Amino acid sequence: MTSSLLGGAVFCLTVCASVAADFTPAAQQFQQEVADHFTDRDGAPTGPVQLVDCAPGGAIRVFAAGQWYEFGAGHWSLNAALRQQNESRFLFAGQQGQPLEAAIPWREVRQILRAGTTNWVVSSHLCFSVREGDDSVLLPWPEHMVIRQMALSPRGILHAASSDGLVAWNGSAWQAVAVRDGLGRAWAVEDVLGVAFDSSGRLWFATKAGVGCQTAEGWRFYEGKDGLPWNDFTGISAGADVEVWFTTHYGVIRFDGKEWQYRQGPRWLPNDDVTQAAVDAHGNAWFATAAGIGCLERRPMTLADKAVFYEQEIEHYIKRTPFGYVTEAPLRRPGDKTSADPQDDDNDGLWTSMYGAGECFAYGATKDPKAKERAKKAFEALRFLQKVTQGGAHTPPNGYIARCIRPVDWPDPNVGRLDGDRQAQQHDKLWKVYEPRWPKSADGKWYWKSDTSSDELDGHYFFYPLYYDLCADTEAERERVREVVRDVTDHLLTHHFALIDHDGKPTRWAIYAPQYLNRDPLWWQDRGLKSLSILAYLAVAEHLTGDPKYAAAARELIDRDGYAQNAMHTKVQNGPGSGNQSDDEMAFMGYYGLLRYSRDEELKTLMRDSFYRYWLNEAPEMNPFFNFTYAALSLDASATSPWGNFSVKPWPGWHEDAMATLYGLPLDRLNWPLHNSHRLDVVFLPPIRSVDVETPDEARQRGNRINGKVLPVENRHFNHWNTDPWQLDYGGDGNELASGTVYLLPYYMGLYYGFIQKPGS
Repeated sequence: MTSSLLGGAVFCLTVCASVAADFTPAAQQFQQEVADHFTDRDGAPTGPVQLVDCAPGGAIRVFAAGQWYEFGAGHWSLNAALRQQNESRFLFAGQQGQPLEAAIPWREVRQILRAGTTNWVVSSHLCFSVREGDDSVLLPWPEHMVIRQMALSPRGILHAASSDGLVAWNGSAWQAVAVRDGLGRAWAVEDVLGVAFDSSGRLWFATKAGVGCQTAEGWRFYEGKDGLPWNDFTGISAGADVEVWFTTHYGVIRFDGKEWQYRQGPRWLPNDDVTQAAVDAHGNAWFATAAGIGCLERRPMTLADKAVFYEQEIEHYIKRTPFGYVTEAPLRRPGDKTSADPQDDDNDGLWTSMYGAGECFAYGATKDPKAKERAKKAFEALRFLQKVTQGGAHTPPNGYIARCIRPVDWPDPNVGRLDGDRQAQQHDKLWKVYEPRWPKSADGKWYWKSDTSSDELDGHYFFYPLYYDLCADTEAERERVREVVRDVTDHLLTHHFALIDHDGKPTRWAIYAPQYLNRDPLWWQDRGLKSLSILAYLAVAEHLTGDPKYAAAARELIDRDGYAQNAMHTKVQNGPGSGNQSDDEMAFMGYYGLLRYSRDEELKTLMRDSFYRYWLNEAPEMNPFFNFTYAALSLDASATSPWGNFSVKPWPGWHEDAMATLYGLPLDRLNWPLHNSHRLDVVFLPPIRSVDVETPDEARQRGNRINGKVLPVENRHFNHWNTDPWQLDYGGDGNELASGTVYLLPYYMGLYYGFIQKPGS
């Protein structure tokens, strides 16, 4: 090996022929969490819900505005037998469904607690014991104490969370429950906000200070540093398998004995102010909120079922034009997917490429003809972005790829946009101001968007070799791919590694030439990523066409212009969460193309180490696309430097993190708002003093959990993997539907590489 690439340092890397896998392929079966929101169309109350009751026999009832509603066959109906007749008495159903009464104003009731034929009806200052067949009995309660919630122990002892602490009824009086840790220290429990016993009989209480649990080994306490997300509690409810739900004035929390999970926002709840929860026999959690009744259920599902769901959603609501471009779709009516109105997107080519790449992996793994059909349609859509630019009044050199297209019967996108370009140039001196940004196609049917970006090319070059290798079954299909790749790559070679627009000048971002990357200070931050990208493009072109000129061009960039050294430091980073997230998505596609298709072993040796250091920075993001891309190329690799041999295999947890994101990704891909910056278990990222984060206040909008990883995918919203995963709060109002590509690409990739069990295996 020569030393030209590292200026004299000897460096080599080996990849073992046999992979010693440190993972078990993930199971297909899992529990998918789904939120059910009920409206007046379902017969449900839409105002504040006072009580939710999982009654004997499995009936789900809620009490709102003095009326009982009962759920059945997917619909709510009023329970005429329990209609309130008396303002001063509370009417509810007993074990057999018969009406029972308690001498308490119904507006004041906050809880029904059941044990066999005995029921307790609780208000803030009263507790009635109602035994079926007998009159109600008022339990003594100190007037100065406020009742928050009551619970019954497995031995039948009544416990209460109160303004004066945690107390228990000894048969004649209420006594304080001592709470001490293993060191003999008392825990201050002056105002207890909730109490419950879980399915194993353990006592739980909640206060502003945190949550306590009485275990066989003693009390255990949970605070923000232990993963507790929030503390403004309104109550506790026990589920099956020691699962415990905590309701708060700002969402709900589930603890399964290992992990704390937080649900907030209209994706999950009708309203964040939740007063009560009840868990039914199936494990579904029902919530009384300030704006109606909600339910979180976990449905048995397979990963393949989830893929089908997203595929159908993309087909029905998102694909645009007869070519089927895939991005997100604005909605005419928030929350109503049937009102989807897909529009053109700056990066139609990139998002469609990533969708198509997933279909290629799907066909490679399953040989499902539907996957091949979808991949082929994606190829034709991407090919058209190259062909539509030619022959019109404003024609760039052959091989130029448009960003996107839109029909000419839509409004002219050029009207009124020049002032916007001038304003953009005030903040970006390299921004182009020219007309038309949207030329017309030669046949007059389409506007096509120019000023194509490097992320567009990254997507195209990621997709084409996958389609060529996994889906193009005939020589005619393969030649069709070769033509597209040859044209765009020759365009770059002819024009000194730049994409030349119809104005005869390079586009704003698709520039890979040494005179810019190595000698223009305005381009120094892009040097590493652009060098990686062009080397990947040339590797793909050589792989598809077999033409050695592409490898020769790459070698010249390496030996003469130091592109291998450039790509060793692909992105300017200041630790996890720093830098542009779009660059990460682009880099992983570039690494994949270079390491999979290049024949230059010396170059690949360096790029494996570069990729390793890049992935380490991205690992806390729990991104399945990133993790699977890295593992597919580096699962049992090692490197040797002057300081010894070291492994570049992914660190333990890469597989579990990827699967947690795939399992947890919500079926609901609408852009609902989500808020996390108030959470107790969040650690804020420090200000980076860059274009990304400039002030400490802005830094408080970005952070991670106490384990150093980003928030779970259930607490985030993103259209694509280029969204900042360290962001804590997300806007939106349910008026846009994102595609399931973020799931489909890593899922099918995982199937192809054996990281996930194939359906039926």
